[in-house]
Amino acid sequence: MLEYNEILKGKVILVGDEPYEVLDAHVFRKQQRKPVNQTKLRHLITGKVTEMAFHVSEKASEADLSTKQVKYLYTKQGLPAGRQGERWFCDEKNPADRFMLSEETIGQGSQFMKPNMLVEALIFDEKIIGIKIPIKMELKVTDAPPAVRGNTSQGGSKVITLETGATVTAPLFINEGDIVSINTVLNEYVERVDKK
Repeated sequence: MLEYNEILKGKVILVGDEPYEVLDAHVFRKQQRKPVNQTKLRHLITGKVTEMAFHVSEKASEADLSTKQVKYLYTKQGLPAGRQGERWFCDEKNPADRFMLSEETIGQGSQFMKPNMLVEALIFDEKIIGIKIPIKMELKVTDAPPAVRGNTSQGGSKVITLETGATVTAPLFINEGDIVSINTVLNEYVERVDKK
């Protein structure tokens, strides 16, 4: 059990038997009252963000999460609207043990996953509730519009397409074939790693 002031950023706690990740926590005291821990929580299954205050007398249980390595196989294309974005995975050691996860379960990093890439599956109550991909990834640029001389009205940047189909904003000097480093949490270009 965690005391109210031990509920810190990065912890995963249970609220009503549901797992929540603490995104932000701030302990403060209002005038002569007892201290309060004002937190911002993200539901690990639905992804919804909520705010919650924990008072001195309140405690929270730490969620029992485990992880295992799984291999991303492919995304099934051409499906009806309700099933769009089915992503298939398999057990790292047993390729026959295949399973499908929706983009909602995987989270925003799904657009940066490459086939046959190993990722970490988050498991809660014997069920996969999310996928953790590396924060920084190196990906090849498959499409980059040419830089137009003097075109800095947009701040000297352009939208490029990566080998996974994801698009990010990058500086004008990035060309097709370059390898770039991407921050998968912020969906941002970091740096050029190598020229073609």
